Amino acid sequence: MKKYYIETYGCEMNKAESAAMETTLREYGWERSGEEEAQLVLLNTCTVRATAENRAWNRIRQLSARKKERSFVLAVVGCMAEQHKGIIQRRAPGVDYVLGTFQKQSFGLMLDVIARGQKAEVLEETPKYVFGARHHEPGAFRSFVPIMHGCNNFCSYCIVPYVRGREVSRSPADILREIDQLEDLGVREITLLGQNVNSYRWEAEGETLNFPGLLRMIAAHLEGRRRYRTVSGQTEELRQHEGRIGWIRFLTSHPKDLSHELIDVVAGNPLFCRHIHLPFQSGSDAVLAAMNRRYTREGYLSLVEELREKIPQLTLSTDVLVGFPGETEEDFEQTLDLMRRVRFSYAFMYHFNAREGTPAAGMPNRIPDAVKKARLARVIALQKEVTASLMRERVGQVDDVLIEGVSRRSSKEVLARTSRDEMVVFSASQDRIGQFARVRLVSITGNTFRGQEV
Repeated sequence: MKKYYIETYGCEMNKAESAAMETTLREYGWERSGEEEAQLVLLNTCTVRATAENRAWNRIRQLSARKKERSFVLAVVGCMAEQHKGIIQRRAPGVDYVLGTFQKQSFGLMLDVIARGQKAEVLEETPKYVFGARHHEPGAFRSFVPIMHGCNNFCSYCIVPYVRGREVSRSPADILREIDQLEDLGVREITLLGQNVNSYRWEAEGETLNFPGLLRMIAAHLEGRRRYRTVSGQTEELRQHEGRIGWIRFLTSHPKDLSHELIDVVAGNPLFCRHIHLPFQSGSDAVLAAMNRRYTREGYLSLVEELREKIPQLTLSTDVLVGFPGETEEDFEQTLDLMRRVRFSYAFMYHFNAREGTPAAGMPNRIPDAVKKARLARVIALQKEVTASLMRERVGQVDDVLIEGVSRRSSKEVLARTSRDEMVVFSASQDRIGQFARVRLVSITGNTFRGQEV
């Protein structure tokens, strides 16, 4: 059996694309292994932030050096491969293949060449983004389903539109087909993925399907699939079964595109989880304008108000970027104030690092590193306070959870997640993994609740 090893950096889309590559590898007769045994080592890279890119460069150097000790094929794929293909090939001659985000069709060609014991200098194809057919890890009860790719927003600090390209939406028929496959495999929760899922738009036969319309279509499809099936040409009613998809999440939502229609769809159907990731980046209108975010502070707060009015159980998470060029202390205080007002359940927080090729990389009035780091520390401290406060308010409440795995601390406990994206540990048998349960949140350990099944 041929063996492969894969490392994935960056976002959920990269994780989904790695899972799709692993599906292809299994179809070609490959088996996952540790790095030391692998004949093929894959690095699925990220270039959104300098830290992710630096980690990938370190691994490329390490693995290139190890090729002196044993023979294996080293392939670098993903966003960093798209952005720096020529540089990687010059700096790291130990890398055999560099496949960017628009060369997925070359992946199978690469495996064919490897199977013949050869190496192709060039894998010819017309660059085009292709959605994988399956993005599911064997045995997992949660899965990603990409619905669109790319970004048209061009935030001034972001490299994504340059490495992922323009927005492309996936066929609703393909989306439903993958969801059916996942349900048949026992998946209980899916997360619809896109750089900006709210921009989903499919046009066919004069009709346009937007993101809220897609959610309604998926919900109706799953409801119909739950009730009936065809056996030997006869339609019979289905009993409720343990293997059905019970929850749907989606990532990521851009505030400028989150519509009233979408809020109403989520509010009206418990199939959609009571959690939305809604990056605000900065609480200052001046900084938001410089970032080209195309919404205002008040617009964001108004959106949050509507979300919480229509979906009272909703939790929100966010991204916060501090130290953007020209950010004053007053701008920064507005960011802290917005965080206090919204009270996010958690946040991804980082300070500005210029990405070559973006407009922000050439902006004047750079913030000194010491100031950026000090501001980031204050943001992190505030978010810790807010998270702890929100968790204390939840103690004593009862909620549904999906059991995801075994607790790291005890084999007699399981780790589960609420619809609000909160982690809960409680006593239960391992054979309950992949099932829903109802628990009371009784205490807190770090950022995890301890629960009791009710």
